[in-house]
Amino acid sequence: MREKLVFILFLIALTSICDTINQLFLKSAINSLIPPRGNVRAVLRFIIKLIAVPRVWLSFLFSLISLCIWLFVLSQVDLSFAFSADSMHYIFIALASRFILKERVSLKRWMGIALIVVGIALVSLS
Repeated sequence: MREKLVFILFLIALTSICDTINQLFLKSAINSLIPPRGNVRAVLRFIIKLIAVPRVWLSFLFSLISLCIWLFVLSQVDLSFAFSADSMHYIFIALASRFILKERVSLKRWMGIALIVVGIALVSLS
């Protein structure tokens, strides 16, 4: 039973990592373009340019991988457990934002993330 829990938590962490990579690719892709200003045509041209950026497609690939793993996880455990444990992506996104994107993450946000870690631990032990 414990081995199954560890395996499921590993898979949930893997989905969170895939989601984090997905978001990093999307952020990188969107930062490579000038945001649209003005009318609907400008927005449509922007979307077409965005679709042509390879990082967007890599993002979709990681999203698809995450979805497949997530569907397997849902077939194994209760949704309430899986969804609570999936909160790990908040941790991974904050770390990636800070160390890869060089964004500032405030002390309040780190404290909130610490509370999420405690919550994940409590849910995992229940």
